[in-house]
Amino acid sequence: MNTHADRAEALFKSGYNCAQSLIGAFEGEIGLDFETSMRLASSFGGGMGRLREVCGALTGLFMVVGLQSGYSDPEDYEAKTRHYQLVQDLAAQFRDRFGTILCRDLLELEETVSEPVPEKRTEAYYERRPCAEYIRFAASLLDAESRSQTNTQPD
Repeated sequence: MNTHADRAEALFKSGYNCAQSLIGAFEGEIGLDFETSMRLASSFGGGMGRLREVCGALTGLFMVVGLQSGYSDPEDYEAKTRHYQLVQDLAAQFRDRFGTILCRDLLELEETVSEPVPEKRTEAYYERRPCAEYIRFAASLLDAESRSQTNTQPD
């Protein structure tokens, strides 16, 4: 069975960044074509443009959850509150699992800002990077959230 987590990991291992991998794995459910999804998420790899801030897997998760259940009316404070609560809950689950939501801490990097040039994707790169685990977990959080939303929908 090809799960969202499998698809996200495959996208990552084919060269896409963490955020692109998440959003691409949910392409069929978010109403965006693949090219648009990849462009939208392209700025968020490496903890936002390799700034090593919030993990790209988590920002990809946020983009997907926003497209799936976000609000569009800026005056709908109840919807905004519900959505922000969901984002905070998902971030807390990620933090509980990995201890942080920051890319630099997840990768145990001492520098807060790195060069803008991405590393070449080689077998050695994937062997030393734990990102696939973060991507798989973020995809599983989205799947669990989707199941939860389906189970709470009125009949």
